[in-house]
Amino acid sequence: MATAKNTICIWYDKDAEDAARFYAATFPDSAVGAVTRAPGDYPSGKQGDALVVAFTVAGIPCIGLNGGRASFQHNESFSFQIATDDQEETDRYWNAIVGNGGQESQCGWCKDRWGISWQITPRALTDAMAAGGAEAKRAFEAMMHMKKIDVAAIEAARRG
Repeated sequence: MATAKNTICIWYDKDAEDAARFYAATFPDSAVGAVTRAPGDYPSGKQGDALVVAFTVAGIPCIGLNGGRASFQHNESFSFQIATDDQEETDRYWNAIVGNGGQESQCGWCKDRWGISWQITPRALTDAMAAGGAEAKRAFEAMMHMKKIDVAAIEAARRG
């Protein structure tokens, strides 16, 4: 994995490597790269602990920093948005995240077990919103009552 000019850095407590392996197993065009390990003991860890984990999520270069999270907590102001092509793909990603200790939220949002927010967004919803007018309004109103997005319900709302 080549070093990118711009890389997203995400803080984890001590489990960046576990998170990276989960993302690599869940999303296409994802992989775990180099793992930099502590060369000696330090206040919150021991020699050999993973410090920095390079990984990609759906083609986006990231690093996981095991910096501890006592002072900094993840929130919805940062999220990965994954575009899906159909209900099967939407279900697969949603169920992987929520079923691995994550939490459901509203309007296609969920959090993984490490507290990272994800938007699992079917293209049917994006297309409906881009259409504008009454079509977009109906799709938006339907979405507002959903946790995981129901593609058939969005398409039906779009048609009126």
